Amino acid sequence: MKRASMLLSLGLVLAFSSAAASAAGSIEQGKTKAATCFACHGADGNAVDPQYPRLAGQYNLYLQQALHEYKNGQRNNAIMKGFAATLSEQDIADVAAYFSSLPGKLATLQGHIQGDGK
Repeated sequence: MKRASMLLSLGLVLAFSSAAASAAGSIEQGKTKAATCFACHGADGNAVDPQYPRLAGQYNLYLQQALHEYKNGQRNNAIMKGFAATLSEQDIADVAAYFSSLPGKLATLQGHIQGDGK
């Protein structure tokens, strides 16, 4: 009984640790996989056109959730749904790792970038 309980505990630890490692993603792989995102969101994740969200500096898990929601239809955007449909779980983790690792540029309500002296 003790052995079975111990094996179950070990199995749970391994399962959670591998899920956490996968959820973290690879920044390097994410940069490669995010190439199609650059056209709208910018290579640095700081989109210039206000119709596209800035992804740089967003929380990793938020980005993963958003991509999952585009993929499963909870978020309704035909372009993003098409892109997200092609992503695997690892792709999502990698892309989120890449964009969350980038420095974000905050904007004021007037549209000026903070820290640029304007």
